[in-house]
Amino acid sequence: MEEKEIQDQLTSIRSLMERSSKFISLSGLSGVLAGLYALVGAGIAYQIIYVQQHTFSSGYVGNGGLVNNLAIPGAAQIMLTALVVLVASVATGIVLTIRKARRKKQQITGSLSRQLLFNMAVPLLAGGILILVLIAKDYFGLVVPASLIFYGLALVNAGNFSFTDVKYLGIGEILLGLLAALLPSYGLLLWAFGFGVLHIIYGSIMYFKYDK
Repeated sequence: MEEKEIQDQLTSIRSLMERSSKFISLSGLSGVLAGLYALVGAGIAYQIIYVQQHTFSSGYVGNGGLVNNLAIPGAAQIMLTALVVLVASVATGIVLTIRKARRKKQQITGSLSRQLLFNMAVPLLAGGILILVLIAKDYFGLVVPASLIFYGLALVNAGNFSFTDVKYLGIGEILLGLLAALLPSYGLLLWAFGFGVLHIIYGSIMYFKYDK
């Protein structure tokens, strides 16, 4: 009986230490849903590029170089789809994280959450600005690698303030981004795998490890 009480006390101490040093309210379910949103978005992008026959280049140089002429309506549809996926993923993540934080009695606006958001925001904002520049310069072949790499860097940073699993996901995204830079013709497939499949795997692991 005494041994069991000691183990319970140690478990409580570890839990308190984890709460004080890590933001543990990230929702695994939100990762699964974000992955599903990304797969739907990738499917729509596939329809735009390959079924509607809008031409996008996998080259790296601007007009007059290796880039095909980009159909402007197709580009607008792709950007709108990406925006909808982003908004839906962020909104789902916020709602489910708040719900989990309340269940675990962790402050959603505490110093840990602010540090996590700041460390994610810096690479995300830098990557977002770079992607806009790439689009403006017609360097469409670099958009997918940049989005995966900068998102991966944001997750690696976030992993310092949350579960280690987040850092592993970030490393996976970075590796896929580098692969997408080497194989630009597979960009959409690698984007779907990174933001879709990896998110579903990560979210499922997080859900069964920490949400149940």
